[in-house]
Amino acid sequence: MSALLVGEGNFSFAAALCERTAAAVTATCLGTEEVALRHGGAERNLQHLRARGSQVLFQVDCRCLHDHDALKNQRFDCIIFNFPHSGRKSGVKKNRDLLAQFFSSCVQVLKDEGKVHVALCNGQGGTPLDHPVREWHNSWQVVSMAAEAGFVLTEISPFNLEKCPGYTSTGYRSQDKGFHVEGALTHIFMRSYPYSMPGTLKVEATLGKATVEFELPEELSEYVNRAFLDAQSHHPVKTVHDLLMRELKSSWPVFPFTQDLPELVCCTPEELNACQPEVSSTTVFWIRPTEAGKESCCRCALRPSLLMHVRQVLQHEDLNPGTLQSISGLVFQKVPISPSCPPAYHQLLLLGLFSSHSHPLEGLCDSLASFLSPYEVSFSEEHVDGRPQVWINSARLSRFGRLACLPVPEFGNRDMELCVVSLNLDHLATLIFSIPDWRLLWTPDPHFHNQFISKSVSAYCPFSLYPPNYTHDISFWVETEKFDELEFHSVVRQASAGAVAEVVLLDRYQHPHTAHSSRCYRLLYRSPDRALSRSHVSALQRRLRALVPLRLQVHLSKMAGRRAARHS
Repeated sequence: MSALLVGEGNFSFAAALCERTAAAVTATCLGTEEVALRHGGAERNLQHLRARGSQVLFQVDCRCLHDHDALKNQRFDCIIFNFPHSGRKSGVKKNRDLLAQFFSSCVQVLKDEGKVHVALCNGQGGTPLDHPVREWHNSWQVVSMAAEAGFVLTEISPFNLEKCPGYTSTGYRSQDKGFHVEGALTHIFMRSYPYSMPGTLKVEATLGKATVEFELPEELSEYVNRAFLDAQSHHPVKTVHDLLMRELKSSWPVFPFTQDLPELVCCTPEELNACQPEVSSTTVFWIRPTEAGKESCCRCALRPSLLMHVRQVLQHEDLNPGTLQSISGLVFQKVPISPSCPPAYHQLLLLGLFSSHSHPLEGLCDSLASFLSPYEVSFSEEHVDGRPQVWINSARLSRFGRLACLPVPEFGNRDMELCVVSLNLDHLATLIFSIPDWRLLWTPDPHFHNQFISKSVSAYCPFSLYPPNYTHDISFWVETEKFDELEFHSVVRQASAGAVAEVVLLDRYQHPHTAHSSRCYRLLYRSPDRALSRSHVSALQRRLRALVPLRLQVHLSKMAGRRAARHS
């Protein structure tokens, strides 16, 4: 391992690191060698480093490591900066700027999988692990400063003097004085997976015997062609699917439905009504095919539920009374931005024809309750048209699953009924693996996916700690009485590349003499997996303000509020 140490005072930390590890150490300081030797013990430590073959460099500015002749062509596994300070009685603003420039410089001399260690005195970092926690504006906001260079905080640990025998801090306010290291913390950062903006994606789909080409809505571009449910996948959604199938097969004859079912469907109001109650024409992603495919279909949509395929399954030869057919795949719905409701998720559908005297609904409830009991879910029953249906709920998302029995008059047997089970597999995965944000299921970052290779059930371990929150407001005038709020949420998703975690309507005003109304929304930007900096968020907010008038035909207000970042 190669380690670069910057901002050394008397080089005692570098000497201690050489003593206890086999790392190839490059130790640097800002001043000249003459200045460094004025610190107590510096001469002895420098002799020790040179005797061990370590590289020692002077007059190295941590803000421009990439410009130093001896460093610019090197790449290090680890860069360590202990107790950075811009000198003398510097305020927090100058020290934040120092950190931001240091992280930006690290990018160019750090290996792709390398890490940056920054030790700060207690209270400086601005994270919840500081005791006591300073007011945010009085901290160095180290996570936000690192985010400007594309780093996320992956670990915090106490600065352990016992691991560094002989280490003494020095250089406090440019004097030969030590820092107060009691309660100090080492913050460890790694590169974040980069953000990418959604783009136009052209897709071909088969409807009947015709092929239809269409453009996928940009806000959905990252949710298709991900193969989470493929046989070789170790994604947590696939693991949950397999665990659930194993549980059900122990009590029920369950068989996978082998026929391919398209994600693009032709919709009628009746077919929408057959889906969950929350599915309506306003929650559907309607698709306009290109000219080549217009004559081959009626009104097309991305399927909002696998229940759109019930009739197709009923007519298939594989469906035998007393057995369950299992179908799983992506479904798409326009939903408000929230921590629990994604616009696309993997749904599991179970269909079976059973004698009404066998009480299949109760049996399936028992099987699912046995599987889900450790995960704090509840079952609630209601009656629709005299028939019972059971909803599956969690504290984070109500009605993420449903069980119902429906009549099937086309079979000419009143004693037979169709038992239907639908489940949101993505939400189940967040419950079973303790994943705090559904957006993590879609992250391309290997630090997430590598946690699930074994396909065993264990709690997710965050790799981005204390991501900062950034709050922005947007307000506009609507000139008509009708306003599609779900479309506004779709625009926010598209403009922010999914970086907005919550949207709250702060205020609305209806003009007393016209149909004009104004709306003000507060947007909370936060990413659970990627570095999100203040400057990046400002750029996303500008993109949103440019896109909203084009998509929604509204007039923006001049007011554009912003609040400082905070840690979640």
